[in-house]
Amino acid sequence: VSERTLARQMATRRAVEEPLDLLRLSLDERIVVKMRGERELRGILHAYDQHLNLVLGEVEEAVTTIEVDEETLQEQVKQSKRQIPMLFVRGDGVILVSPPSRSA
Repeated sequence: VSERTLARQMATRRAVEEPLDLLRLSLDERIVVKMRGERELRGILHAYDQHLNLVLGEVEEAVTTIEVDEETLQEQVKQSKRQIPMLFVRGDGVILVSPPSRSA
């Protein structure tokens, strides 16, 4: 681990004293929001409040549904996606907020 990485980690730890501090550090960054009802949002965080209401831009919404084939009784997982330029997200539907996973 480089000195630069360690310095960045220490600065982040000092900057995060409350849960909402993580959102403050993610302003104008791309985040992932998992919602109730098997919905996942990926977009740029423009604003938030203490209720976890969010304003996201350049949003990709993915909705996962499970359908049962009536003949075979097998479950089929389907995912639909759509693009939304700007979205207000009501905080009571939010389950998780995270930066997107970084692939190596």
